[in-house]
Amino acid sequence: MFKRLAILAVIGPALALVIRAQEFVPEIPRTWDDEAVAAMEVPLANPAFSPRQVSADYYYRMAVRPIYKTYPVYAPGHEPPGYIAWLRQQEPEVVFDPAALRTEADWIRAGELVFDAPINFEDIATSPARSPGFYETSGVRLAADGTLPHKRYVVREKGVVEVGNLSCGQCHTRVMPDGAVIKGAQGNFPEGHFFAARPRRLLAEGRPADAVLARVRLSLRQLYGAPWIQPPPDGDAAMPLDDVLRAWESSPPGVTIRQGTSLSHPAQVPDLIGIKDRKYLDHTGLVRHRSIGDVMRYAALNQDVQDLASYGGFVPQGREFRDVPDPATRSRYSDAQLYALALYLYSLKPPPTPHPFDALAARGQDVFTREGCARCHTPPLYTNNKLTPAPGFDIPPDHRARFDIVPRSVGTDPTAALGTRRGTGYYKVPSLKGVWYRGPFQHNGAVATLEDWFDARRTATVKGHEYGLDLTAGEKRALIAFLKTL
Repeated sequence: MFKRLAILAVIGPALALVIRAQEFVPEIPRTWDDEAVAAMEVPLANPAFSPRQVSADYYYRMAVRPIYKTYPVYAPGHEPPGYIAWLRQQEPEVVFDPAALRTEADWIRAGELVFDAPINFEDIATSPARSPGFYETSGVRLAADGTLPHKRYVVREKGVVEVGNLSCGQCHTRVMPDGAVIKGAQGNFPEGHFFAARPRRLLAEGRPADAVLARVRLSLRQLYGAPWIQPPPDGDAAMPLDDVLRAWESSPPGVTIRQGTSLSHPAQVPDLIGIKDRKYLDHTGLVRHRSIGDVMRYAALNQDVQDLASYGGFVPQGREFRDVPDPATRSRYSDAQLYALALYLYSLKPPPTPHPFDALAARGQDVFTREGCARCHTPPLYTNNKLTPAPGFDIPPDHRARFDIVPRSVGTDPTAALGTRRGTGYYKVPSLKGVWYRGPFQHNGAVATLEDWFDARRTATVKGHEYGLDLTAGEKRALIAFLKTL
């Protein structure tokens, strides 16, 4: 007995030291630091209209949104009996509590909750997520259990079940052909169909077409408006309503209706797996990635405040497109929530490739080396993490010292780089890692497959990056086989 007590007396303090060593006490950066924010973005192609973001004082007067427990959304025909009635009996539950997080693993798990947490809510009676027609017309891919993993149900008030929208996971969740779900990947949710479903429902309910068109025009202005750019990225003001809706619906899965792009050039959804190693974020390299704080700021920008920036006096979500609203009417993530989210994104690993590195892939690696692909797509990241200018953009002299630039254009269509409010004049050099599970390709998802990318016929409509187009058929097969092993 006394021997056991003596042993405990020795190992007890040591065990306490081990437990304390395992505790994770993060140093959480201040998300909206005015100095850091001012230096975060690459100037726009027309620097006079580079965004002036809201101040830290404004940002921190916005209310912090709670992260509620969420529940799966089942497609029609897959929902368990009585599921919605059961949800209506659930109590609202806030699931993010930084005081309860002890280890780095705890923080990463909490970051996944933030990743899946919606920031916009709608009645289940009117959401396309409950409409069989949406599933029939959009071709949305379901997880193996019959759920729609891009959406979640939320109970913020007992008895009220809502469909949650605009989570990080809505765009950055991919469902594979076998129903497997890859979080953080280039998503494949048919965003355009979902977005167009609301005005189509209003028309079907008998709402006046002029009133619906006015709402859509407002959305176009908020999403894409850039008055200093011609032709305007928010579309022709005389475009019929049905043409606008068809334009949204024509966006393939893997491409999203994103603010700051354009009606004709929506954005390919980027793969967030590997973001820790990327120096520039956005296809146009708009946001610099210098630290975990920049990932936090990037999330805050895209979810909360980018539409409140002033672009030479134009404020996309402002009153009369001019004045920012009262911060008390807006919400944001807390610094702790954003830090947890960034840790989660940093932790993501790609799924193992099913494509073997066989003799064909080895020949493809030789082609990759021989053709000099590694100059831009440098192993082991398979990107040099640099920017390349779009055709027609002259690199300002001071940019060469401030940013990482390949001073050579690859001929990519310049619309996104020069004709949108995310346009810096550049495109970032993308990583080739994980191309086997990604697609469609290019900054606007204009190319469906790798095979199409190396088909010379695509240059009739998709310009640029002609490297590899003159390879023999056998060399192309080998190169693609190698790329699919990355």
